[in-house]
Amino acid sequence: MRTEVVMPQMGESVTEGTVTKWLKEPGEYVERDEPLFEITTDKVDAEVPSPKAGVLVERLVDVGQTVAIDTVVAVLDQEAKEGEVAVSDDSERPTASAGVATTVSSTATEGAGSRSSALRAGAGTASSNGRFPSREELRRTRSTPLVRRIAAEHGIADLSRISGSGLSGRVTKDDILSFIEDGKHLETGPVNGRGQRHPAPAARAPEPPKIDVGDRDRVEPMGPQRMAIAKHMIQSRATSAHAHTIHEIDFARVVEARQRMKDDFAKRGVKLTYTAFMIKALADALQAYPVVNASVDGDQLVYRGDINIGVAVALDGSLIVPVLENADELGVLGIARRVGDLAERARNKRLNPSEVSGGTFTLSNHGIFGPEFGVPIINQPQTAIVSTGAIKKRVVVDQKTDAIMVRPTAIFCMSFDHRSIDGATADQFLAHLRNTIENWE
Repeated sequence: MRTEVVMPQMGESVTEGTVTKWLKEPGEYVERDEPLFEITTDKVDAEVPSPKAGVLVERLVDVGQTVAIDTVVAVLDQEAKEGEVAVSDDSERPTASAGVATTVSSTATEGAGSRSSALRAGAGTASSNGRFPSREELRRTRSTPLVRRIAAEHGIADLSRISGSGLSGRVTKDDILSFIEDGKHLETGPVNGRGQRHPAPAARAPEPPKIDVGDRDRVEPMGPQRMAIAKHMIQSRATSAHAHTIHEIDFARVVEARQRMKDDFAKRGVKLTYTAFMIKALADALQAYPVVNASVDGDQLVYRGDINIGVAVALDGSLIVPVLENADELGVLGIARRVGDLAERARNKRLNPSEVSGGTFTLSNHGIFGPEFGVPIINQPQTAIVSTGAIKKRVVVDQKTDAIMVRPTAIFCMSFDHRSIDGATADQFLAHLRNTIENWE
């Protein structure tokens, strides 16, 4: 009995992953849940466990190769003996390197599902209606919900206008963003006798500045995860109308509370950090202002039923955002325990795919490094993110008595999508957060 191992989806907006290391060689026996290979995406750098026990008989993806989610990357055989390695026959079974994806978008129609079956059978197989799918149909089938949403927001009704660079011609987010940046979605031209509009000459894309590399300079390629993060950030800037608001928050009451509680938490095996207080206050504010916990879907707002807060965790040369689900249902102890567990497993590459997906809001607390504040980029498809600076003693003035005091404060910067959140709402949200922290009980 054989088992196909596929590229997992490590986050709801993740459409592909890069294999960075194989942990088993062909012919080696693998236990169920034993790490089989390592991957990187724009959300996570993780080990992927084996779904079954068996002998690894085929590796279909090379280290450094990027493939779409659900693409078959390896084959296990439960009946093979250790040391046995199969010889794949490319004429009978397409591999990931052949460019054939194994699944289609979850939003595809039932008819598209039959085309997916045809693709699984191999290139050149007709669908159940007796005809071959066209290139345009394949592109539409293989575009992701994110690509289709970007297309709708920019008035691109026909994705076949875009040359897809993904597997089997799939239009990727980079393809559509380049198409938009070049202004091709705005191109118009004269109408012919059939009422069709000829495209105008393509606008010339701006060329990046030339970099002169000196004798003492060192050139190193970006790693797969750094490249993925870069693409994700550019895509976020192109998708959301970023706006920002900044508030200074007095942490004196929280500092006192943490001092009282940390020893008791330590006895329970939990390290109490300021992050737990921040997440609790954010969860309360998200309940009061649900539009901040929503996502934009074309001309609709999707109000999320759960409050799932992503917490950015710094890794060596990278970043990961595990998600704390249903944060509004937890107390400070539960939040502190859960955040500590997620952060530890993130650094050891032990996160599950479900733990980096489903976030509705993100907290980036990089105060540990000492900055005054940062201006974050929204984590799509969310519409807001808060970044916190270091909690420092600062000279402040009491607005009621004019008394000059030294207080422990932190500066919070909220980046929000101005398409769905107005400046007044963003300020009210942060004021609610500030009030909770400054009057902590």
